[in-house]
Amino acid sequence: MRPRARVIYNPTSGKEMVKRNLPYILDRLEAAGYETSVYSTKAVGDATHEAARACEAEFDLVVAAGGDGTLNEVISGMAAYKVRPKLGVLPVGTTNDFGRAMRIPLTIEGAMDVICTGYTMPVDIGKIEGTTGVHYFINIAGGGIMTELSYEVPSKLKTALGQLAYYVKGMEKLPQIRPTYVELEHEKGIFKGEVMLFLTSNTNSVGGFEKLSPNASLNDGRFDLFILKKCNLVELIRVMRLALKGDHFSDPCVEHVTTSFVRMKNTSEMSLNIDGEFGGTCEGEMTNLQSHFDVMTPKFRIDEMELINTQLQETETNLA
Repeated sequence: MRPRARVIYNPTSGKEMVKRNLPYILDRLEAAGYETSVYSTKAVGDATHEAARACEAEFDLVVAAGGDGTLNEVISGMAAYKVRPKLGVLPVGTTNDFGRAMRIPLTIEGAMDVICTGYTMPVDIGKIEGTTGVHYFINIAGGGIMTELSYEVPSKLKTALGQLAYYVKGMEKLPQIRPTYVELEHEKGIFKGEVMLFLTSNTNSVGGFEKLSPNASLNDGRFDLFILKKCNLVELIRVMRLALKGDHFSDPCVEHVTTSFVRMKNTSEMSLNIDGEFGGTCEGEMTNLQSHFDVMTPKFRIDEMELINTQLQETETNLA
C-alpha cells in the first residue's frame, strides 16, 4: 500500500493561496508517492477535529496549510495520540512564525520541495493545563496586552494588509499598555512583579521577530521564557528595537531563562496567547513535550539544529 497524506487547509489564508494552488499541491504529493486527500476548514476547530481523525485513520502524513492558527489547530488535534503522522507545513499565513523558525520557504513551491524531499526532524511542543482545559502550542504562549495583537486583528484586515495589519493595531494599542502583577515559577526559581508581557517560546521567531532567541533549540526539552518587566514607553520601544537585532538579552527590562516548565500564578487578569490565537486566561502550567512531532524540515536546518544542540550541551557541561 502507498503511504497516505491528508492536506488540511484554511481556504482564506494567504489570500487564498492554497486554494488556488491545490492541483499543484496534490500533483507534488502524488509524485512523491502519497495517496492524497484534502480537507478545507470552514470554522474554528475544524482543523483540530480533522487532524484527530487523520490520527485515528492512521494517515502517514498530515500537511497543515495555512497560518500559525491553522497549524496550532492541527497539532492540537494530533498531540494526545501515541502514534502520530509526520507533520508537513505549508506556511501561507500572515506571520508564519513556525515556518520561519524551521526555515521552510514561504512559497508553495519551496514548501512542497521540503515536504516531498522527506527529511524529518523531531520538534518539541508545549502542553498547557489550566482552568480552561488542556491546550497545546508549537511556537509560543504568552500574556500581556501586546500579545493580544495577533488575535484582535480582523482576518479581513490581515488578508488585505498582511504583516502591516499588526503594526496598525500595535499603534492603536500603545496608549493602553499597562503593567500587570504576575508570578511565574520556572526551573531557576520564581519571578514576582509587574510585567508588560511574558513569552514562553519554543522557537527563535515570535511575531515576526526572528532573533528573539537566535540559538533556540527546537528539540532540547526546554522553552525560552522572556519576561518584559514594568517599563515606560521609551524603554518599551528601546527593547523592541533591540529585539529586532537580537541584542535584548542584556537589557535591564528583560529577564530570560530556559526552562522545561512555567507555572502561571496570579495571572488571571491577563489573557493567554497560544500560537497567535486567544487561549483563555493565563492560569495553569506549561510543560515541554520533548521531540513530540516529526516535522518535514529542510536538511540544512536539521544540520543547524544538531550544531546548536551540541553547543548547548558543551555549555551545560562547562557550567557543571
